[in-house]
Amino acid sequence: MKTCQVIANLFLCSICCSFERPHDTRLANDIFTGSDHISNKTDTTRRTNGDTVSVLPSLKAYTRLTFQKTEHIKAAPGTKSVLFNKTGQKLYAMNLEGMSIYEFNQASRRIQREFKFIPTAGTGWDYETNKPISSYQEKPVEACLSHDDKFLWVSLHNAASIVPIPTEPVIGWGIDTTDIRIKQKKIYIEYTGSANKDSIRVPVIATGNTPKVIARTADSKNLLVSNWHSHSVSVLATDTATFPYAKTVSTVPVSAIPRGIVVDEQRKKTYVAIMGGATITVINNETWTKESEIPVASNPRHIVLTDSGRLLVSYNKLARIACIDPVAGKSLFSARTHAQPRTIALSKNHQFLFVTCYSSDKVEVFKVNNNSFTRIASLTCKGHPVGVDIFEDDNKLEAWVCSYNNGTINIFSFAKK
Repeated sequence: MKTCQVIANLFLCSICCSFERPHDTRLANDIFTGSDHISNKTDTTRRTNGDTVSVLPSLKAYTRLTFQKTEHIKAAPGTKSVLFNKTGQKLYAMNLEGMSIYEFNQASRRIQREFKFIPTAGTGWDYETNKPISSYQEKPVEACLSHDDKFLWVSLHNAASIVPIPTEPVIGWGIDTTDIRIKQKKIYIEYTGSANKDSIRVPVIATGNTPKVIARTADSKNLLVSNWHSHSVSVLATDTATFPYAKTVSTVPVSAIPRGIVVDEQRKKTYVAIMGGATITVINNETWTKESEIPVASNPRHIVLTDSGRLLVSYNKLARIACIDPVAGKSLFSARTHAQPRTIALSKNHQFLFVTCYSSDKVEVFKVNNNSFTRIASLTCKGHPVGVDIFEDDNKLEAWVCSYNNGTINIFSFAKK
């Protein structure tokens, strides 16, 4: 896959919707600090450094999925990943080649807002020739929501950094002058159906080179970032009351290229898929140091945690998925997939695994049994599918899949039974 130069000015897709901004719109700086710009007084009750929203009501139990239909909606060039918020009302699409982020409304399937970076020269990476190339810094790869979904943390492929973006509607936020040494990037916010445009500046928080996946602890107090070319994991402590809102507290060296990350709150561990090798690195979440290595098959890319404490992993080159017992440190069972399985996502009940298969243009669905995987669907998804996230209500499940090559998000709908 090749990261190429793109035109700086991209326009919103022809799919439109009306987005009404609230009457009481706060400055972005108020979202970050919890201050009230009208009274100019500090309200400490709003300065929470974790997630306070209660868990959503449990969904109705189900054991079967029946495929119903596929929808196609227009996204941007080179969309790399997608992410739903907690309620499932919004989906964020990280447009690597488009140097922007789209905010979709799940119900209408339409774009509500676009966050557009101003491109600056940078050095990218050609994954076909394994050589550096001229590119731009502002290429969103992956993202993580924190603090009751108020912050969208985005990794920038060629900037060796991540940036926090406020998800609540904002208007003109000036440059923070508390520490002018901290680099900032300007982002334009465009509202579909409106001629109005806002701009904000967000702090640039340094990580290692070529940051990829961002994960967080359940309380939103810490973020972890896998750094592809630095062979490391950055651990950051968040502080929503103090600019720049996060800082590195530990850098954990790993044996080779890292990518997928998952946090296990019960065991106080973090598991990192070492895509450039054949291990999963185990990080101790109390000391933020490397604790051990779990030997696995070659080229693990993405990793998720089941409610039983097992790890599910995609093996990109081997075209397989596997279930791993992290305590015993061994693989329990595996299954073959189509070529190049990339991102994997679990259904809310953790009984079904969705797998994007990049070069084979397939999305596969597996039932996760106690001792095996059972393939229940293999669906065509043109344009090299790469990212996936899941929306569910009591009656249906939707897998939203972004295709890198054709600028499309495919929505695969299933009935629950």
